Amino acid sequence: MSSDEMTPMERVSATLGHEVPDRVPFFLLLTTHGADEFNVSIEKYFSNPEMVAEAQIRMQQKYGHDCYYAFYYASLEAEAWGGNSIFYPDAPPNSGRPIIDHFEDIHSLEVPDVAGSAILKNVLRTIEVLKQNSGNDIPIIGVVMSPFSLPTMQMGFGPYLDLIYDEPEAFRELMNVNEEFCVQWANLQVEAGATAICYFDPVSSSTMIPPELYRRTGFKVARKTISQIKAPTVTHMASGRCLPVIDDIMDTGTVAISTSSLEPLSDIKAACKGKVTVAGNLNGLEMRHWSPQETEDNVRSAIEEAADDGGFILSDNHGDIPYGVSSEVLMDLSSSAIKWGQYR
Repeated sequence: MSSDEMTPMERVSATLGHEVPDRVPFFLLLTTHGADEFNVSIEKYFSNPEMVAEAQIRMQQKYGHDCYYAFYYASLEAEAWGGNSIFYPDAPPNSGRPIIDHFEDIHSLEVPDVAGSAILKNVLRTIEVLKQNSGNDIPIIGVVMSPFSLPTMQMGFGPYLDLIYDEPEAFRELMNVNEEFCVQWANLQVEAGATAICYFDPVSSSTMIPPELYRRTGFKVARKTISQIKAPTVTHMASGRCLPVIDDIMDTGTVAISTSSLEPLSDIKAACKGKVTVAGNLNGLEMRHWSPQETEDNVRSAIEEAADDGGFILSDNHGDIPYGVSSEVLMDLSSSAIKWGQYR
């Protein structure tokens, strides 16, 4: 490392502070790819927290990106509530049967023992190992599902929309227990060594619900929850649009917003400049088929649209790069990010 080259932590910290680092930081948010590092199934991989940590270390060393990503898979939180996950050989696990069959079930719902959950403890162990390896040089990104988006796994999307519109008291009751769970889970990750928390909130996206409904619901939930998390948060819409509610998202207290490839990155940056950092917005699905030239063109375009004067982290737009994206494409992403992301 040259005397002018920053560590990933310095680079990301400068960016979040709206200062110009040595180059644009880039996050390769890799999860299931770690199974290939050990030639094991995805299910076996996520059963071993030390293996997950070692894979994150190997992949960061291989591709040179600026974070460790402690995320396993979304339905892990549903498991903590008593649900289950369905595993696939070539894709992230998905949530199984909902734990809430009827609205009345919400009245008896209790916050699970977050600290005692075996599956959650695996994630905490991964974070601890990553912290031991990184010290203060590489940011560790922890993840929570927002209290407002978690019910899509707890009860299914259709019934959840019915709950929001038709049963306001039961909705508030569900938000209360989900908020308590989310805050506990986020802060345990921070205690284990997470530098920041990614607050996944796809239901709040304007792709999913009207902006006026978000302002009455997900916005209030986010503002209350984020205020209790003891680390910076990055709000992630998981490929959903955010521009119609971007001022509201900034008012939740988040320090960064991850954007969709469906929206002009330059518009997002203009709205956020000097206020919150922008992350995004490479299309992970299309990425599976990119040639080296297409990869470079997409990286260059994103940097040209949003990296001026800092405040930008290059990343994918979903928060989980698909399993089908090859190591060759990932290497091309890395070399292109370094080539075109220089500030100095």
